[in-house]
Amino acid sequence: MKFDILETARERIILCAHRGIFGGNIPCNTIASFDFAIAEGADMIELDVTRSADGELFIFHPGMEKRQFCMDVSIPKMTAAEVRELRLCNVDGTRTTFGVNTLDETLEHLKDRCFINIDKFGDNPAAIIEVVKRHDMKDQIILKCAPKKEQLDIVEKYAPDIQFLPVIKETGDTHESLKRRNINYIGAELLFTTEQDSTASDVYREHLKKDGKLAWVNAIVYNYKAVLSAGHTDDAAILGDPEFGWGWCADRFDIIQTDWIGSVSRYLEKTGRRYRK
Repeated sequence: MKFDILETARERIILCAHRGIFGGNIPCNTIASFDFAIAEGADMIELDVTRSADGELFIFHPGMEKRQFCMDVSIPKMTAAEVRELRLCNVDGTRTTFGVNTLDETLEHLKDRCFINIDKFGDNPAAIIEVVKRHDMKDQIILKCAPKKEQLDIVEKYAPDIQFLPVIKETGDTHESLKRRNINYIGAELLFTTEQDSTASDVYREHLKKDGKLAWVNAIVYNYKAVLSAGHTDDAAILGDPEFGWGWCADRFDIIQTDWIGSVSRYLEKTGRRYRK
């Protein structure tokens, strides 16, 4: 099955499920959470990657061990065999039957099903690129990290054909600089505290669009102190103003990352925004 993210964005708003759909007894960043997200309408899955002491890549947000295992452990200090014995906790802090999936098994499970955004790519770039190539899934994969020179150098050297999307907090010269590099630069995740920030401007998004690049916005709220989209969030939508939360994002961006895939999809369909054609 052929995946073309630029063509997909011309057809519809791309909805990205932040760590899948989780809650109740289903932990985030698990194959179960990804399957549910796809069933609810996700076009893309966002997942995090961390590495064990002996080099195995696992789907897990770095630094969240105490919260998600209710144990004082650290995956980077554990062997892969030890990590496989761990069990994730649910929202009540009760241990479940869900273990930590590897990047290998997750990619194979999602093959030919959706786009996959690999976050925290910059922590283990060479190892992640090796796994992606092994599964022959480069048309489904979007690598994402801050546009730091050392990481861009790795992408350019080892994976110039794999789709790359930088996280941009200030416009600067990042866009023009990436265009000059041998990188499959497809767009940018734009972070902005207020609507007056340069990364939130119509002018900058039009500049990206003119050059064939996509604009990504975050409706998620993972920390209320870290404002990602000037308050146009899942929280605003769920608490009574979906037009301010999701409608505003859909009218301006190509990709929306959310924790509420089903609700966003249904709202955009109801308001005639889900599909562009």
